[in-house]
Amino acid sequence: MIGILLLTHGTLGESLIQCCCHVLNRRPLQIAQLGVSAQDDPLDLLPTARQLCSSVDSGEGVVVLTDIYGATPSNIAMKLALPGEVEIVAGLNLPMLLRILTYRDKNVIETVIQKAVAGGCDGVLHVKSRE
Repeated sequence: MIGILLLTHGTLGESLIQCCCHVLNRRPLQIAQLGVSAQDDPLDLLPTARQLCSSVDSGEGVVVLTDIYGATPSNIAMKLALPGEVEIVAGLNLPMLLRILTYRDKNVIETVIQKAVAGGCDGVLHVKSRE
């Protein structure tokens, strides 16, 4: 099973995990999160991020999800990247996370990444009101 690490601003990661618990009626396995606050030094958080990444990896790889590309959580995530082993996807949202949880047992990290991006994009739509 592909591991998942959420590297986000503040408590967003834990909130998304709690939403998944509600939808799935259980806490998913091999998932961890690290929230970054404004006063955190990114270099101080890097060892914790590496440890969390290792803790969710069963040998099939890890997808690190971050909320905004180019922001501090994303910059920390980029330091974890190892092609084919630890892959990074930015733009984290709930549909993306649910899609990953659905497909990560296939143990093909490239497929999980494709499903993540598709789930994130497909989950964004204009809902028009009825008139």
